[in-house]
Amino acid sequence: MGISVNPLTPTIGAEISGVDLREELDESLIDDVRNALHEHLVIFFRDQDVSDDDQVRFAQAFGELSIPAFNPKASTRPEIAVLDQVNPRGEGADRWHADNTYMPEPPMGAVLRSLQLPSAGGDTCFASTYAAYDALSSTLRTTLDGLTATHDITGTLARVIEKGLVEADLADLQRKWPPVHHPVVCTHPATGRRSLYVNGNWTTRIDGLTEEESRDLLQLLFHHVGSPQFQCRFRWTVNAIAFWDNRVVQHFAVADYNERRVMHRVTIAGTRPQ
Repeated sequence: MGISVNPLTPTIGAEISGVDLREELDESLIDDVRNALHEHLVIFFRDQDVSDDDQVRFAQAFGELSIPAFNPKASTRPEIAVLDQVNPRGEGADRWHADNTYMPEPPMGAVLRSLQLPSAGGDTCFASTYAAYDALSSTLRTTLDGLTATHDITGTLARVIEKGLVEADLADLQRKWPPVHHPVVCTHPATGRRSLYVNGNWTTRIDGLTEEESRDLLQLLFHHVGSPQFQCRFRWTVNAIAFWDNRVVQHFAVADYNERRVMHRVTIAGTRPQ
């Protein structure tokens, strides 16, 4: 028997059943999950009482792990980011973003697991950057297709250091991770579809434009990605897992709670965006 796939919206998101992530998946199941990911962009598994090692093993079925430049203080293993928050407003995840695009080869995907949740709130929204690109005018799509943008670790890292969420040397990490340039529009290596590839946490300017032109165009694109018709919203339950394609999905963690919320995230290595 294969997995069961229940789409959440016509554009993005599906809940998956018929698989136990405590077990090592065979190649057939891995293919089924990968196909569901390519079709629905973010997929969700509920009632998965897995360990950290199980979560890592599941992620490794889809590629090598990606180790971020920095992790929150609560993290004890470099491959597992522990997101332990009580008052998350302004801590970085409550804006539309993809993970770690400051890297020359950003993560292909991410696997996020819920361990402890507030009594209400703490949902995560996910947006399809395929749909965001497709909805632009043909004139703007043509303009964006030839552009690159700068992605820089500095702004987000400085904010989380200032808030005491991360212990890191800003100047040292700036040296290790200098700004990179990625296409504003990328082609997915498996599907061949085009998507927007700029986000509010890491993209600082569009190359070749004036500062004012870059600022205004980025703000337009950031706002556009957050349009409701490109989104699904996931209401977490304990032991739920989200697996998204970081190349074509942005996410927004809704900061509407003031009780403890604990999540573990593992990221999967990718290639240079094209």
